[in-house]
Amino acid sequence: MSHTINHLRRLRLQRSELAVPGSSPEMIEKAANSAADYIFLDIEDAVAPPDKERARANIVKALNQIDWRSRGKTISVRINGLDTHYMYRDVVDLMEQAGDRIDTLLIPKVGVPADLYMVEAMVNQIEIAKGYKTRVGLEALIETALGMANVEAIASFGGRLEALHFGVADYAASLKARTVNIGGLNPDYPGDQWHFGLSRLTVACRAYGLRAIDGPFGDFSDPEGYEAAGRRAAALGIEGKWAIHPSQIALANDIFSPPEKEVDRARRIIEALKLAERQGKGAASLEGKMIDAASERMARNVLATHDAITASR
Repeated sequence: MSHTINHLRRLRLQRSELAVPGSSPEMIEKAANSAADYIFLDIEDAVAPPDKERARANIVKALNQIDWRSRGKTISVRINGLDTHYMYRDVVDLMEQAGDRIDTLLIPKVGVPADLYMVEAMVNQIEIAKGYKTRVGLEALIETALGMANVEAIASFGGRLEALHFGVADYAASLKARTVNIGGLNPDYPGDQWHFGLSRLTVACRAYGLRAIDGPFGDFSDPEGYEAAGRRAAALGIEGKWAIHPSQIALANDIFSPPEKEVDRARRIIEALKLAERQGKGAASLEGKMIDAASERMARNVLATHDAITASR
C-alpha cells in the first residue's frame, strides 16, 4: 500500500438520485415523499432559459419550506454551467437564501479544476458572511471530452468536492458519439461504449476518496435497459445512479443494495479471517475458496453500504 492514502471524504447513501426540474413545484413536493436517497433540484438542462429565474425561486422556497433531512433525503441543487450568465446568481441566491438547507451543489460540465475553484470561492465567502454552521459540499458532473481528459486532476481538487457523476448525454454529444438514447447502447459497438468513461471516472474517485455516481438512462419505459446499465456500473464500483423518472428509483435502490446473501458472506469472511489470525495464519479458506486481507477489505465495503442503508430506515 502506498504511503499516500486518500480516505473517503464523505460517506453519503446515494443509491438513487432523483432529478427534479425546479420549474415544477408539484414534482418537487412529490420528490420529497419519494423513496430516493438523494434528490437534486435542477436549474440547468431540465429548465428552459425563460424559466431559469422562476425555477431558482421555486427551489429556494422548497429548500426553506420542506424539511428534507427529517425525511431522510440528501438534497442537492444542480446549478447552471460556468459558461452561462445564470451561474453566479444561482450560487448567490441559493447560498444567501437557503445555504444552511443545502447538502451539496452539483456543478455541470466541469472541464478543469479551476471550475471547482470558482464555485468553492463563492460558497466559502457566502458561508462566512452568513455565519452558517453547516458546510455545503460540491459534486462535479464529468460530461465533456475536456472533463474526462482532466478527470484525475478534477478528482484531486480537494476542498469541498465529494463526488463525481458521469453525465452520459452531454458526454456523448461532446464526443459526437452515435447512440440510440441517453445511456443506451449502440448495437454497432461490440460491448458497452460507456465502459471506458465510467471506469476511468471510478478509478479517479477511488484514488482521491470521492463517491462515484452514474448518470441518467433516458428511456424510462425500458426498466430492463436501466437495470442492465446499473448493474454494469455497479460491477465497476459505482455506488449509485440517477433516476429521471420515479419508476427508476426502486430499480436503483435494488441494484446498489448488496443482497442479503452477499452481506452474510461478508460477515463470514471477516469471522473466518479473525479465526485464522488467532491461529497465526494470514489467509483462510471459506466454501472452498481462499480468502485473505484483500477479501476482508472487499467484505468491509459491502458491510459499510449495508450499514448505511440500515441507518437510513
